[in-house]
Amino acid sequence: MNKTFQLDLKRVPDELILIFDILKNSKNECEITKEQIKNTDWEKFLKLVIHHRVYPLILNSTNPENNLIPSHVVQTISQINKRNTFQMLYLCSEMEQVNNNCIENHIRVLFLKGPVLAAELYGDVSLRTSIDLDVLISIDDLEEMEKLLVKSGYVKDDYIETVLSDWKWRHHHFTFFHPEKGIKLEVHWRLNPGPGKEPKFDELWERKRISSLTTSPLYFLGAEDLFLFLVSHGARHGWSRLRWLIDIDRIVRQNLDWSKLIMLLKKYHYLQIGGQALVLTSQLLKTPIKKEIEILIKGFRPFQLAQGAMFYFEKMVNLHTEPVPKDIASYHKRHLFSLMSIQQKLFFIVSFLYPYPADAETLPLPKFFHFLYFPLRPFLWAWRKTRNHALS
Repeated sequence: MNKTFQLDLKRVPDELILIFDILKNSKNECEITKEQIKNTDWEKFLKLVIHHRVYPLILNSTNPENNLIPSHVVQTISQINKRNTFQMLYLCSEMEQVNNNCIENHIRVLFLKGPVLAAELYGDVSLRTSIDLDVLISIDDLEEMEKLLVKSGYVKDDYIETVLSDWKWRHHHFTFFHPEKGIKLEVHWRLNPGPGKEPKFDELWERKRISSLTTSPLYFLGAEDLFLFLVSHGARHGWSRLRWLIDIDRIVRQNLDWSKLIMLLKKYHYLQIGGQALVLTSQLLKTPIKKEIEILIKGFRPFQLAQGAMFYFEKMVNLHTEPVPKDIASYHKRHLFSLMSIQQKLFFIVSFLYPYPADAETLPLPKFFHFLYFPLRPFLWAWRKTRNHALS
């Protein structure tokens, strides 16, 4: 591990530091001091446990006989965890049904998160939280998948505005909701929103693995592809939920082909976020860093990006509830740009030249003439900015 740099945790709440210590020490509380326990704001501790979705692991990592956590806090966490266990079993049932329907309709599907991820990384579906199901399919199967889900009672809950088919690369999933079952299902055709280079579905399908959760074959990402997906997903959300870092800790402890993984990270320009994730997990959760992956955390860059993620821990940031406060949204925008490689930054900047749905709203044109939005975009953008400035 990089011994030169240490993360600055001065502004991280003491209660979150305690959570780090509990999780990295498991049932051995010897490194947790009496002073920590004495000064803990247990209401704040509980809020952080819920926010970071780590209540199953907190219960699993503490010894009730040591009275580390007050009984009323343990009782509350236990009740929340019971609901999560039922939720995960419920999602397991729906996951199997969706999978069987896809098999019958010859739709290739890879399950990204949810129960299949919990079983793979934790060995128990109840030890991880999830509120929905995420699947990845080929973009060629999107229309058939939508028909299948609508027939099964799902309602499309994500109508993306688009012009010149920009949805195919700017976005990465559609959302469906089953009103009777109360289940949300995200159908991905990309691992992450664009612009950006990532493995094609056929490549991921070739490297797929079979889950033992169901009787019929249920597929999920290969080990190295799963690591790539988890670090890109977690980094994109600022690691604002500790649960995502714990996923990285768990997968790093598995038998990955690190030479193959480093090649994948390099090919898709994710070396920097791979290094960021490893710095965070090694310093916050004591993740062991094997010699073959030390190259990912060498130098100042991985540490700098990891320190940038401390903002999300200091503020208990929630990026999933709109509206996101302006200061947080502004920081997040800058942080995401800092995570990009030079090539990714160029793609990102050039993508602004591609027409947006707002251009079509500003100057509606017949579909046949939509190609004119390319030369007109700078003028339409300037018009909107001038008009908004005048109105303000």
